[in-house]
Amino acid sequence: MSDTTASNSRSGETIRANPRSSALRAAGPWLLSAAALVALPFIFRSDTYLTVMSLMGIAIVFALSYNMMLGQTGMLSFGHAVYYGLGAYFVVHGMNWAIATRAPIPLPLMPLVGGIAGLGFAVIFGWLSTKRSGTTFSMISLGLAELVGSSSLILRTFFGGEEGITTNRTKLLRLTDWSFGSQFQMYYLIAAWCLISAVVMYALTRTPFGRMCNAVRENPERAQFVGYNPQVVRYIAFCLSGFFAGIAGALAGINFELANANLFGAAQSGTVLLATFIGGIGTFVGPVLGAVLVSYLQVMLSDITEVWQLYFGLMFIAVVMFAPGGLAGLVQMHAPVVRAGVIGRLMPSYLMAIVPALLLLLGVVMLIEMTVQLAVKQSEGPAMKLFGIGFNANQPWPWLLMVVLLASAYALFRLVSPRLSAAWDSARVTAAERGIVI
Repeated sequence: MSDTTASNSRSGETIRANPRSSALRAAGPWLLSAAALVALPFIFRSDTYLTVMSLMGIAIVFALSYNMMLGQTGMLSFGHAVYYGLGAYFVVHGMNWAIATRAPIPLPLMPLVGGIAGLGFAVIFGWLSTKRSGTTFSMISLGLAELVGSSSLILRTFFGGEEGITTNRTKLLRLTDWSFGSQFQMYYLIAAWCLISAVVMYALTRTPFGRMCNAVRENPERAQFVGYNPQVVRYIAFCLSGFFAGIAGALAGINFELANANLFGAAQSGTVLLATFIGGIGTFVGPVLGAVLVSYLQVMLSDITEVWQLYFGLMFIAVVMFAPGGLAGLVQMHAPVVRAGVIGRLMPSYLMAIVPALLLLLGVVMLIEMTVQLAVKQSEGPAMKLFGIGFNANQPWPWLLMVVLLASAYALFRLVSPRLSAAWDSARVTAAERGIVI
């Protein structure tokens, strides 16, 4: 019997599999993603949205590259932004060299320069850091990040000091009428590289090497027992991760036409770690969701409050404590319930839980903003506005209202939790009766 046929033992019939339909199912999500990337600028036309979507595309590549180490191979790095920042520096220097020498290199190929730079430094740093795993690896990655960060202030010829290095992306060779001067054109360049990088990184997870990365993550001793060197597997994954981080950094350097030391600082490494964890390290799509959410909030919250990083930290703590699987984990948790057709049983409990959740959010925001107004913004006085309502943070009633909100949220959560647990138990029992395991 050929590979495209299968025998049905119960009916005796022969079922022919259609390779074309299987390939279409596999390519379907990527075709839909490509169509969405093409259509988004025509839906969100303002320059602000184009800028935000461009940042999201860069963050997606960066988060997926980080997940190759953390989610796929189990290496927690505190200095992954090193390869991101170096990729940006090398692409800016490469663009300036191409402009000065009139080299026939078009802008769409320039991200490869950043990728090669990231790969080159990952080859050097990775051989040292991947000799150890766990906490030791994390500390080595942090030390290397500090080493590169301090070098940026010493090697001013290459790093440009605190001001960094600038370039002009419109002066490179043009293959079409596009100069990539507008954010609209720049968005499509980032979107194309984002899609290509995501496809390649996903394909790597489906290879035997990707499976071996998972084996090293779960049980390096057993992987070594079957003939694989865990250090070599970690090293290859580290190098590939550095390559795609360099591409992300190159896209950032081209987008901003600037490379400075902030690109490989601790804040950048922390942001990608936060985005990957919030999205969910257990799945491929998790870092994508986390990168989109964090990029959006990073832009929008920074215009609303000066302590937006504090909110990110609280969000990270909440995810680690109550949703270790991240956003993707929550989606996966509900997928069997949806397939069983019992998601409606959870909706009333979820609607009830929205009220205490909103009260808790409002109380926490009031606590943070009033504390910042009195402790950090003393020169501006106690008068402040929150959600368009002006009040004096020195008066007792705002603090009393905050306490009432937090206490009410706690009490309502205590009332809703048993009903929510009962609804989940009922949904699980029904799903199990229908042959769907949660």
